[in-house]
Amino acid sequence: MQALTIVALVVGLAGSAMAQQEKPVPKDSMRISIPGCSKGVVFTVMESPEHESRSSVPPGRRFRLAGPKDLLKEIRGHEGSMIEVTGLVRKGQLDPGGIPIGGGVRVGPAPSPLGGVGRDPNFNQIILDVEGWRPLAGECPRR
Repeated sequence: MQALTIVALVVGLAGSAMAQQEKPVPKDSMRISIPGCSKGVVFTVMESPEHESRSSVPPGRRFRLAGPKDLLKEIRGHEGSMIEVTGLVRKGQLDPGGIPIGGGVRVGPAPSPLGGVGRDPNFNQIILDVEGWRPLAGECPRR
């Protein structure tokens, strides 16, 4: 009876350790961790606090958060405070648009003068499939 209890305990611990591992990243995606501020389901990248690691995503870039409702609700509860979100994005979405012409300059299409999808601020947002988040020191700027 005691051996059965030990086996059940070992199997239970192994199962919980496997559940804590990160899920594999699909070939067309990449996992990123970015500091910033959320408002609803929109996340704006901010400059990392001094003691935190730097992100490869430039400040000001916006993401639309997607993921489990409970996780998004937790993030909404921290609006106004700096947080770091970790999740998956498609590789091609982080690449700058347009054609490089040298010196860090890129040429691309202009927004439509008649409006349409080019004027919709949600149209150009990258979707971040949120896997987790953590609080950071600092407050978000007031708008």
